Amino acid sequence: MKTTLYSRRKVLGSSASGAAAGLIAAGFAGVAARPASAASKPKVSGVLTREEYLKYVSLFNANDFKFLEYYHDDVVFELNGSTVIHKPQGIHDFYKEVKEHIKETVTVEQFIADETGIAAELPTEFRVIKDWENGFFKRPLKVGEVMRTVSFGLYEVQDRKFRRIRAARYKQIHDWRMEG
Repeated sequence: MKTTLYSRRKVLGSSASGAAAGLIAAGFAGVAARPASAASKPKVSGVLTREEYLKYVSLFNANDFKFLEYYHDDVVFELNGSTVIHKPQGIHDFYKEVKEHIKETVTVEQFIADETGIAAELPTEFRVIKDWENGFFKRPLKVGEVMRTVSFGLYEVQDRKFRRIRAARYKQIHDWRMEG
């Protein structure tokens, strides 16, 4: 046993980063060595390019409900682990009210995609454009208030449309405050 451990250490080198790289490589090798089965095949497919995703974000930022064309008929949108919205119509109804009160501007800091979906880092500004007493944010909002956050979005893609979206706030840059 000691010989096996020693030879791995020798190959990986003595640094912690070398050891971590070796462990990661060993983990990936173990994954790749598993036989393919129906259970391990991706259930979603259809690559969207960065440019296509940026077009979607542009439509969203412009309050152009054509952004709904990017959603699969059976889309499930999970927001911050507590809100679940089904179907494009449900997303439309949710954002119709939000967009009447808040100008939401999403930027794309990081974009990663493969044949199963997209992961993105999304700095976002929420700017109140109309007072909102009982809205989604669980407190009254006043015109001129602004909140900035960074969220992560994970999009499963099927037939080149978003089938499942999981979005969660990673970091709050600043909470609601008045800005000129």
